[in-house]
Amino acid sequence: MRTISSLLLVLASLAPLAAQDDGAKYGFIRLVNAVAAGEGKVTLLLDGADLYPSGYQLGDATGGMGVEAGRCKVVVQRDGAKDGTTTIQVEEGKTTTIIPFAELIPATDDEPEHWQIRILRLKQKAESERRNATFVSVARDDAVPVEMRDPDGTWKKYQVKRFDTTVAPMNYPEGYVPLRMKGRELPSIPVLDIGNYVVVLYNDADGEVQALNFRDFHHVTAD
Repeated sequence: MRTISSLLLVLASLAPLAAQDDGAKYGFIRLVNAVAAGEGKVTLLLDGADLYPSGYQLGDATGGMGVEAGRCKVVVQRDGAKDGTTTIQVEEGKTTTIIPFAELIPATDDEPEHWQIRILRLKQKAESERRNATFVSVARDDAVPVEMRDPDGTWKKYQVKRFDTTVAPMNYPEGYVPLRMKGRELPSIPVLDIGNYVVVLYNDADGEVQALNFRDFHHVTAD
């Protein structure tokens, strides 16, 4: 299992879009792939266009992908799971983070048990004025117990509820902030300047909770 911390996948095909001066207004979409069910890589379609045909591995997180402001249809696909679809209102100059994950849907009279891709959205709020960690969980547990260590060695405990955000102040001016869950180490958060550091908790293919993180200059809330 590969856990990636703050991985930026630069999409070269989007560079001309962000750079052109055609009078249009642009915002950004970031993908954090937490789809553990199925086979092969995840495909992301924005308004029907596959902008990165190479696809995404579990645990991949992109930088902000430039798209024209306004409504954008998002479709996430992986073999072995039903497509996840949502519509995003892309705001000029702001980044919306999408976190696709898979849920096991029980059998009904109409269809057998299957995996369905769902999409959690994180929207930016006010710019962060200090160093914070924002935890968000798409793991299957109702709440995930996470501990974060202060510089003095004290471990502070947080219960991260599913589909919600939990904000924790970080007292490190820089360096790596240790995290753990039930005594097991999680990837540390690399802290630089003031800003918000998002930690996404998700299940891997074996059902074990993993974590990845990325930096955002703004506070974020689950939508």
